[in-house]
Amino acid sequence: MSESNNFEMVAKTFQGLEGVLAEELRSLGALNVEPGNRMVSFEGDLEMLYKANLCCRTALRILKPVYKFIASDTDTLYAMVKEYDWSTVLSPDKTFAIDTVTNGEEFKNSRFVTYRVKDAIADWFTDRLGAGKRPGVRLQDADVMINVHIAGDRVTLSLDSSGESLHKRGWREAQTEAPINEVLAAGIILMSGWRGDKPFIDPMCGSGTFLVEAAMIAANIHPGIYRRSFAFESWPDFDRDLFDRLYNDDSQERTPAFPIIGADMSPKAVDIARRNVKRAGLAKYIDVQLKPLSQWTEAPADGVIVTNPPYGERISADDMEGLYELIGNKLKTVFTGYHAWIIGYHIEHFNAIHLSPSLKVPLLNGSLECELREYVIFEGDYKSYRQAGNKLHRGDEKAAEGDSKERKPRRLTDREWTRDARRKGMGGAVARNDDRKEARKEAHKFDNRNEARKFDNRKPRAERPEQREPEAEPENPLYKRRNPKALSILKGKTPSLPAAEGPIMRPRRGWKKK
Repeated sequence: MSESNNFEMVAKTFQGLEGVLAEELRSLGALNVEPGNRMVSFEGDLEMLYKANLCCRTALRILKPVYKFIASDTDTLYAMVKEYDWSTVLSPDKTFAIDTVTNGEEFKNSRFVTYRVKDAIADWFTDRLGAGKRPGVRLQDADVMINVHIAGDRVTLSLDSSGESLHKRGWREAQTEAPINEVLAAGIILMSGWRGDKPFIDPMCGSGTFLVEAAMIAANIHPGIYRRSFAFESWPDFDRDLFDRLYNDDSQERTPAFPIIGADMSPKAVDIARRNVKRAGLAKYIDVQLKPLSQWTEAPADGVIVTNPPYGERISADDMEGLYELIGNKLKTVFTGYHAWIIGYHIEHFNAIHLSPSLKVPLLNGSLECELREYVIFEGDYKSYRQAGNKLHRGDEKAAEGDSKERKPRRLTDREWTRDARRKGMGGAVARNDDRKEARKEAHKFDNRNEARKFDNRKPRAERPEQREPEAEPENPLYKRRNPKALSILKGKTPSLPAAEGPIMRPRRGWKKK
C-alpha cells in the first residue's frame, strides 16, 4: 500500500460494535484506525476501500470524506457547497442522492439542509453548462450518494462508497417477523470470540441470520460477494480489474470443521431459515431442525450458543418469563461446558434465567436499547471452577492483564477519552453525555433486592413494585427532614410553655393604648 495514494475513510456501524469493526479493519491492513461513536475512522488506498466494503462484517457503510468546511447558517452552507468542483464526482448524465445527519443549533432541520446542498450542486452545473444540464436527483439506486454530516458548525461532505447499507448482504430470500440485523448478528458472533473452532448452536434461530453469518465466518467467506453492486462502481476512478481480482479471490476460504446447528419451534421459521441458508450456498455447513427448546436433551460438547429470544415487544410468547426460565434450565442441564450469548431487552427476563452473567454489553437492536449477556456454563460449583484456574468474570481478567503491561504514552480513542473523563470527573459536559448510558448500566446490575424480585417478577406487570406510581409527597418542604420515630413519641402530648409575663408582642411605633 503506497502512502502517497492513501486517503481518509470512515466506516459506520452500530453502537457497541466500534471495537469489533476496528479489529476487522486492522486485520485488512488499514492504517491509523481510530474507533469513535458509531464509527471508525481509518486510512488506506483504493484497494482498502474495496476490501472494506467486501470484507467487513460489522460495517454499515464506508464513507470517503471529500470536502470539509465551517458554516454557521444555511446561506453559508449553500455558498461553500457551491465552491467545490463537483465535476470530479458527478456529470450531467449521472444521478445523485443526499443523506444528511445534523447535530447543532443552527441546522436542526436535516431536510432543509438536504435541499440547500442539492440546490448548490445543481446550480454549480447550470452556471457552467447552461440550463437543464445538471445531474438528476434520484432517491433510490442513485449513481452517486453524498453523505452530509454536520456537528455544530463543522460540515463534512463524503461520498458513500457502499450505496445500500452493507447489512443488506443479498443472501436473504425471506424473513420472519423482526429478524435481527445481519451486521449486529455478525458483531455479536465476533464479540463472542467464536471463529468456527467449536460447535455453534442457535436453538431459537428464526429466519437463520445467526446461522448464515456464523457459517460465513467459519468458512471465511466475504459477506460482500452476495451483493449485486456497490456505489463506488459508478465513480469516475473505479478500477474494474482491481475490484474483480479482490471479488474473485477465494484463496482464504475453508471448510468449517465443526457443526453449525439451528432450531425453532415454528415450521414457518424453519422453512424460511432453510431457504435463506440454501440461497447463501451454505446448506452443506448448516443443519436447521424443527425442534422447540423444551425438546433439547443433548448437544455437541464444548460449544457456543448465540441466540436472540423473543422480547415480548414485536415478538412475544404466551409465558415470557417461563420461556427464559426454560432457557436457564436447558443451559444448566443440556449445554454444560458452553458459553451462551443472549441478547435481550427486559431485565426481568434475564433475571428469570437464574444465572450470573460473566459479561454485559449494551447494544442497540433497531430502536430498542438491549443488552448482550454472556453466561459461562461450567460443571460443579464455582469454587472448584476457580481452583482449576478458570475465571468467570472478564473484568477480572482484563484488569490483571492491564496491570502486567507497561503503560506507554499513546493517543487515546474517543471511547477511552470519554471513559477517563467520566472516571476522573473532568469536563462536566463530557461526563454528562454518558450519564444516560451509565444509568442504564446501573439499572441492569444485580443488587440485594433480587430475591424479593423473584416473587414480584411473576406478578402481572401492573402489580410489580417497580411499576407502581410513587406516592405523592406532602408539599411541606420540611417533610423529608422529619424523623418518624421522634414524631411517634410526641403523639398525644401538648407542649408546655412558661406563663407569659407582659405583652406577647412589642408595641408598634406610633400606637397608643386607649
